[in-house]
Amino acid sequence: MSVKEYTIEQCQRNEIKEFIEKWHYSKSINGLMSSYCFKLLDGDKLIGAMIYGKLAMANAYKKYGDTQEDVIELRRLCCIDDAPKNTESYFIGRTLRWLKQNTKIKTVVSYADPEYGHSGIIYKASNFKLIGKTAKGRVIMFDGKKYHDKAIRTCYNGKLKPFALKLKQELENGNAYYKKTVGKNIYIYKLANN
Repeated sequence: MSVKEYTIEQCQRNEIKEFIEKWHYSKSINGLMSSYCFKLLDGDKLIGAMIYGKLAMANAYKKYGDTQEDVIELRRLCCIDDAPKNTESYFIGRTLRWLKQNTKIKTVVSYADPEYGHSGIIYKASNFKLIGKTAKGRVIMFDGKKYHDKAIRTCYNGKLKPFALKLKQELENGNAYYKKTVGKNIYIYKLANN
């Protein structure tokens, strides 16, 4: 089947949550800000999902645009394992076109994480430009999963979220631990020439 026969629809986050938790290497969308969500369909079958949202780090947009509204991050992208060649780049291309036609966003940022064996081949195939690497960092390892080290500071209405409290407690009792990470590859795609 040609990838051009697939359909792409904007959707709600809850429509793709379980799919991403199954197929994305992070296995999570916990704490992820989402502005635009898309699903890739083969007939009625969900075969891909994507989330765009604000950049995770406060004020990071200043590296890529004049205002926070100028910049968005491709936060999650995943497809089923046996998707045909070029499925991801087709999916990205169609959603970039949608963003260009329906928003005032000027720059899309995404990161490829070598910790998971990703160098950014899909981004290169989608005409993103490699502009450098993030600083080295650390993650929290707990129950076989990696969590950003800011996960223990995630608040809602001024109070730590229950999961943040649990993770903090697991660090204190030794069931969770910090692990150093290498920097991620930074890719950008210009939706507007400026």
